[in-house]
Amino acid sequence: MLSHDLFDILACPACKGDLARDDSKQVLYCQSCNLNFPVRDGIPVMLLEEAFPNGTAPETVTSLSSEDGRKVTPL
Repeated sequence: MLSHDLFDILACPACKGDLARDDSKQVLYCQSCNLNFPVRDGIPVMLLEEAFPNGTAPETVTSLSSEDGRKVTPL
């Protein structure tokens, strides 16, 4: 998935917390604020616009945000 060198320097863009890997879900998740960041083709997408809360599927967040026209903003 990710090289250890890259993983060691990454931090959550929302709270600067430590990240953990979940290779089965292809995400990095913040242990402090519980946001998930998708990993696509081995590249972590560390944009807050792409983040989704732990326990929520990214498709659910996208459909909810596009349905009512509001963006989902992490706490």
